[in-house]
Amino acid sequence: MREAHPLEQAVGIDYYVSDADGIGGRLRQSPEDFRVEEIEAFEPEPLDSDPGGYPHVLLRVTLRRWDTNDFASALSDRLGISRERVDWAGTKDKHAVTTQLFTVRKADPDAIAAVDLDGADVEILGRTGRNIQFGDLAGNRFEITVTGPDQTETIESITADLRAFGGDEDSGGEDERVGVPNFFGQQRFGSRRAVTHEVGLGIVREEWEDAVRTYVGNPSERERENTREARATVEELWDDREWQDALETMPSYLGYENAMLQRLVENDSDDPEDFRDALETLPSNLQRLFVNAAQSYVFNRICSERLQRGLPFDEPVAGDVICFAESDAPEGVELPDTDRTQVVTERRVDTARRHVERGRAFVTAPLVGTETGFGEGEPADIAHEVLADLNLERSDFDLPGEFDSSGTRRAVLVRTDLDVSGEDPTFAFALPKGSYATVLLREFMKADPDDLA
Repeated sequence: MREAHPLEQAVGIDYYVSDADGIGGRLRQSPEDFRVEEIEAFEPEPLDSDPGGYPHVLLRVTLRRWDTNDFASALSDRLGISRERVDWAGTKDKHAVTTQLFTVRKADPDAIAAVDLDGADVEILGRTGRNIQFGDLAGNRFEITVTGPDQTETIESITADLRAFGGDEDSGGEDERVGVPNFFGQQRFGSRRAVTHEVGLGIVREEWEDAVRTYVGNPSERERENTREARATVEELWDDREWQDALETMPSYLGYENAMLQRLVENDSDDPEDFRDALETLPSNLQRLFVNAAQSYVFNRICSERLQRGLPFDEPVAGDVICFAESDAPEGVELPDTDRTQVVTERRVDTARRHVERGRAFVTAPLVGTETGFGEGEPADIAHEVLADLNLERSDFDLPGEFDSSGTRRAVLVRTDLDVSGEDPTFAFALPKGSYATVLLREFMKADPDDLA
């Protein structure tokens, strides 16, 4: 196996599946080079349905150069309503052309139709009885162009390697069925400064001061200069607890860092609970994100160790935990149902392999929490060894407030039909929700993660 880029190894991604040289190039030269369309799983009623029973207006919106949160804020401002009345199923990247669903509670459809926001095309689909929630989608379709590749001759051999890895060596035709480890991509951890999981590990260990310092200080060479200098100054002031001076050196655009330092100024003590209090000034979703990133890092480490040991991803071995497929998944998208799991015993290995081969089940690994099972045998050994190396136990995820997590499981393999075309190659494929397009593209590009951002 070929070793991954050092920045990827820092987030637990140790290898590439394919040994072939990458094509290089860059992503997102323009928004049109990165197109994402949600595979919808949310059905509306007609627009003339009773607003009392169906108070939410469902929209399909195509955005160019819009962050999802920023669009929701702009739309609510134009409508003169609270931002809390706008919801969506999945957060999308600003540097892309994205098509996704939104709901707006108790809004006038005519007023929505009259909103004119540059770079936003709004289609009103109907009404719904509840708001759309995060995860109310089956997946995403992608059309992604790699600009300025160094060469494209290895695309065929990389595709063959990924076909074999996904258990589909004999496929052919216009689309190829390929598979890659279902790693969490670099953006999960911070594209310029991959520390989200490190903050999360500090939280899980209840090392509250280390968690705050990692987020507020800890400069990275990949950040802009004034940000880097501010974080370096914070590090110099830290041991003497000069919180006010640290606050004054922090740029105003680093709002979360400022909020945490302000709370340290107010508390003005060395009590570990004061550092936890500083973390809790952040929005609840960000608090959860830190712990989720720690779980994602552990998952990546487990997958990397599975690769290193040569265990298959496209079929189970004795001791694996499989989950079954969602029966109502849209055609062309494999959706694991991680609430329906089963430990694979020696006696049932062949049966479980048939289920996985036919797309009825998936091999999984833990997103570790207080209630996560590890299975048996070598798969369980891997999970235990990774946790031991990180000085973690499942019980460590029994935490106060938003930091607590019971854990779940995640498929170790993601497969998709892939079509590649063009001189600057365009990769067309679909992935289930929660999987990362860059995890597939990294195999072809083998580039610095900055070029994948």
